[in-house]
Amino acid sequence: MEEIRRRQLIEATIASIHDVGFSEASVSRIAATAGVSAGIVHHYFEDKGELLEATMRQLAVNLSNSVVRRQRAAKTPAHRLMAVVDGNLGPELFRAEAVSAWLAFWSQVPTHSNLARIQTVIIRRLHSNLVHALRPFLREPEVQHVAQDLACLIDGMWLRAALSPAGPDGADARRAAIAFITSRLSIKIGDTPWTS
Repeated sequence: MEEIRRRQLIEATIASIHDVGFSEASVSRIAATAGVSAGIVHHYFEDKGELLEATMRQLAVNLSNSVVRRQRAAKTPAHRLMAVVDGNLGPELFRAEAVSAWLAFWSQVPTHSNLARIQTVIIRRLHSNLVHALRPFLREPEVQHVAQDLACLIDGMWLRAALSPAGPDGADARRAAIAFITSRLSIKIGDTPWTS
């Protein structure tokens, strides 16, 4: 029950950030979104800072789990590469509320050391996953360069989605990633063994 309540408050935090922005997402606003009292929020999280850090950590865990789930289903090197791409752009993550939350957190990283540490882990994990997935196709040092370029493309898709009035378009983001991969690697992706 405790874990369920914590997850509920984290989801309410994501929704609040999407609705009113990082600064205006107060404990009372988050509590109202979750349908509980501010005292309940303080029971689970010492203050807003702890709740925001827990929210960013949960978003990072969701991202990691999304990639791992697809990697388990991947049967070919091309599918393993797309597992990383789709894991970062999948519909369970690439949605308006999560996109707004990520952008808000990224904007706070320069002044919040705990958020900066989480961001560093996320960036390193994405790069490492891409390098590993690209090694069947490229040699060093090109694998590092292509991994960096593809990571930048993925980050750019999140930024574009956050700033677009239309919101996230996962299909468009996936097409852009596939176009980049096929142009740089001269491979065909084909159908992937998961629903993207």
